[in-house]
Parts: sequence; structure tokens; C-alpha cells
Amino acid sequence: MHTKRHSLTEGSIWKSMLLFALPVFLGNLFQQLYNAFDAWCVGYFIGDDALAAVSSSGSLIFMMVSFFQGLSMGAGVIIARYFGARQYTSMRKAIHTSIAFGLVVGVVLTALGVALTPTILRWMGTPAEVLPRSISYFRYYFFGAIFIVMYNIFVGILHAVGDSKHPLYYLIVSTFVNIGLDVLFVGVFHLDVGSAAVATTISQGVSALLCCIHLLRVDAPYQVKLKEVAFDKKSLLEIIRYGFPSGVQNSVIAFANVVVQSNINSFGKAAMAGCGSYSKLEGFVFLPVTCFSQALSTFVGQNLGAGNHRRVKKGIGFGIACSCLIAELVGGISYLISPQLIGLFCETQEAIDFGVRHMRTICLFYFLLAFSHCVASILRGAGKSTVPMFIMLACWCVVRVSYITIAVKLVNELTTVSWAYPISWSLSSIIFLVYLLKADWIHTFDRQTEKA
Repeated sequence: MHTKRHSLTEGSIWKSMLLFALPVFLGNLFQQLYNAFDAWCVGYFIGDDALAAVSSSGSLIFMMVSFFQGLSMGAGVIIARYFGARQYTSMRKAIHTSIAFGLVVGVVLTALGVALTPTILRWMGTPAEVLPRSISYFRYYFFGAIFIVMYNIFVGILHAVGDSKHPLYYLIVSTFVNIGLDVLFVGVFHLDVGSAAVATTISQGVSALLCCIHLLRVDAPYQVKLKEVAFDKKSLLEIIRYGFPSGVQNSVIAFANVVVQSNINSFGKAAMAGCGSYSKLEGFVFLPVTCFSQALSTFVGQNLGAGNHRRVKKGIGFGIACSCLIAELVGGISYLISPQLIGLFCETQEAIDFGVRHMRTICLFYFLLAFSHCVASILRGAGKSTVPMFIMLACWCVVRVSYITIAVKLVNELTTVSWAYPISWSLSSIIFLVYLLKADWIHTFDRQTEKA
């Protein structure tokens, strides 16, 4: 059975973490490639108006999806803990409960996304000239919400048991499907922006289906059996307990980003197109942050489940250092070539100028973002999901929204909005550092495990 092959509880720490993180990095890279290709196709074949329409919905999509992604993180923590402790019966109950939960959530998210699209986009102050296209793109996107949810559930299961390679394979396939459909729908058939969302939905459905087939066929304790997909009360309560704080954190932070996007919208469609181009590039920049934070969450969960405290402490130092160094290197390169990067998506100089100013204000502070995300993932892996929730709500929501509300009235410039990110990242990093150095979070996890 494939258990030791994926375990992060044995062997070289740096090797096991890198072997887990590298496929996550490559998988997210391919995912960002097809997201960026969506934007490039829309901007190149249809124009900046269409790109602005697609960009205006980015923070809205994240706000709607992020709560349920946070809940799936709770499932990953539970599964990783049981896998590390080799409590396979409890692990299987958690796996099948998370799948049942995901199916229900997918239906709810689809209904909410389709129904609330026009209201929220108008509330965000989306300009009238791009509103119809924004509504079209957003609604088509959310018709495939169940695929997004189930893909995250399946990948969460595989990551929790240390398997990051198979999600990579399936993302590569779905990337080529998405790129091919983008070219066909937008470039060949000359359909409008809604077709780009349809292409994304189909590709996400492909990746979710491939993950599901693998879990149904794998010869391992985490094999999924359809007849066992049901709600187990204890597992459901644990998933909610560990996942609900992450879901609240994600959705409220996303709400703060919607406020940021609303202020960007007030500068017009050129600013929307330029900053929207940056948001597509930002996904590539955050890849080192994402891959090491996911690796740290799984590493901490498995090793604390196995009682390997010393290994946990060594692993988190390596993971944080790698993530911060790589993130800052990418940030420096992004600063130097930002005009060329933004120019890949925008056709007007005005939009490019807006995007460059936004990017150069933010990109040299990526190491702070990396540090905050890594420590948050460590604490979630240790079962302390309420701590990063409160820290990030305070810094990334309350401080960010308060700053924008006051500062934009005093200095009505785009860079004023852009500074909201470095300021909030700095505050959260300071608080996380103090907590990580002083808090007895490992033994808190042990007490929670004993109660469970």
C-alpha cells in the first residue's frame, strides 16, 4: 500500500519537504498559466474593456470561493493528523465526510454565485460600460462552482497524505484543455468573455474528475469508496472546528480585497485593466508562498500526529526561510521588468502605467506575505486555526479597510490604495513572529489530540 511513500514523518526533512513542495509549485504554476491565458486571450482578441470586465470579478470570485476553501483546509488538517498517527479508520471517516460536505457546499455555492452576481458587482461600483460582460463572465464561472469545490476537496485529501504529484499531473492536463478551449472559443469563434469562463469551468471539471478517479482506484488506506460517502458526526464537527476559522478568515480578507477593488474601480477602466493584469501576474509571484505554506501545513500535521516534535521545529525553519527568500527574489525581478510584464496583457499605455505603479508599490514586500502565510499554515497544521484567523482579520481586513477609507480621502491616488497591502503584511508578520517564538502551540495540539 502507498503509505510510506507519501509520508513526511521519516527521512531527510529538506528532501521530503522539497519533494512535496515542488509538485505543488508546478501544479499551481500550470493553474496560473491558464488563468493568465484567459486574461491574455480576452485582452488580445476582444480588448481592454473586456479585460476590465474579467478583472473586476477576480476579488468577487475569491470572496465567494474562499470560505469553502477554508473549510476544506480543516479536512486536510484532520486527515493529515490521522495519517501521521496511522489511525486509518478515523482517517477514512474524515475523508468520506469531507467529500459529502463538498458536494453539498458545491450546490450551495453555485446557487449563491449565480443569483448574487449582479447585486455584488453593482455594489462594487463596476462601471456601467463593463457591467454586462462582468455579469456574463461571473455567472458562467459559477455554474462550475461544484467542480472548484470538489477539486479542492480531492486535492486536500491527496496533499494531507503527502501526495502532491498526482494533482500536478491532472492540472497539466486541465491547463492544456483550458488553453485549447480559450483559443477555440475566443480566438477562432470570436465569442465574448463568457466563453473564457466556460473554458475554465470545463477544465476544472476535467481536473476534478481525474482526481476522483485516482482516489477511487488507489491501493491505499485513503482509497475512496462511493458507498462510504456520508456524514460522520464526529468527523464533520472536527472539520468545521478546524476549517471554520480558516473559512471566515479567507472570506473576510476577500471582502477587504473587494473594498480595495472597489477603490481601484473608481479610477476607471484603465486602472481596472492595469491592476487586473497585475492580479494575474501576482498569482505567479505567490507560487513560492503557496507551495511552501501547503507543504508546511501537511508536514506539521503529519509529524505532530506522529509525535515528532523536534522534527516539526526543524522543518518549519527550513520552510519559512525558503519561502521568504524565493518570494523576495521573485519580487525584485518583478520590480525590474514590470512594464514588460503588464504590457503582456494591456494594449493601452494608460493601463500599463496604472499596472506598473501598482506592482512596483507592492512587489518588494513579498517576503512579508510569505512569512505570514507560512506561519498561518504552521498553526493550522497544529490545530490552532483560530490564531491566524484573528491575526489576519485584524491586520488584513480591519487595518486594510480602515487605512483605505481614510487615506484615499486624503490622497486620491492609485498608489495610496496599493500601499494597503505592504502595510497590512508588515503588521501581521510582526504579530506572527512574536506568537511563533513565545506560544506553546505544539503542546496545545497534543492536548487537543488526546481529547479527540
